[in-house]
Amino acid sequence: MKTQPTETGNLKSTKTRARRILKRLRTQGTNAPVELSHTNPFELLVATILSAQCTDERVNRVTPALFAAYPGARELAGASQAKLEALIKPTGFYRNKAQHLVKCSQALVSEFQGAVPKTMEELTSLPGIGRKTANVVLGACFRVPAIVVDTHVKRVAQRLHLTRNTDPTKIEFDLQAVWPSRDWTDGSQRILLHGRYVCLARKPQCAGCVLYADCPWEGKVLQPC
Repeated sequence: MKTQPTETGNLKSTKTRARRILKRLRTQGTNAPVELSHTNPFELLVATILSAQCTDERVNRVTPALFAAYPGARELAGASQAKLEALIKPTGFYRNKAQHLVKCSQALVSEFQGAVPKTMEELTSLPGIGRKTANVVLGACFRVPAIVVDTHVKRVAQRLHLTRNTDPTKIEFDLQAVWPSRDWTDGSQRILLHGRYVCLARKPQCAGCVLYADCPWEGKVLQPC
């Protein structure tokens, strides 16, 4: 069951503010690209798995050699654990990630003829794939409205009081409730990038932030007069 946003006040006013927030974020650029380099859904699926506890920049340094060695699910399904670990070691937690990649690829081959499926239910049936990874692929590759909730989206949505929840799935449903579905993918990606580059965890760049006037966060840095 979907939850309702726990912002103080009614849902209508929260929707109005949420749409105003997105409008202001859109003034920062016409596109909000996924920063994981990829040319197809399989590559984005793999890159997203590797991005856990790792920066997109580091993943992007690793994936060219990885995809050259294993261009598709059939190749990766039969990968040597040792060789795969060596290729992805810079991303951290490489042993677990290597196991996830092989098992996921094997499931893609056995259940989906090597193709990445296009639904949440099918994607999350794959080993090691949760809602966040599934939403990344659905939104970026298949144009399915999808809200990605990572640590940045969680932090910014909480600071903006678009949610009071801490569980990523509940936050996803909260954001679904305040934006029309056509804005889900773009909206969550813009919040993600805002959290990555402006609304930082330790030192938020409040000075000049386009959301400053709409940010009710008690910890925001006061702008100079």
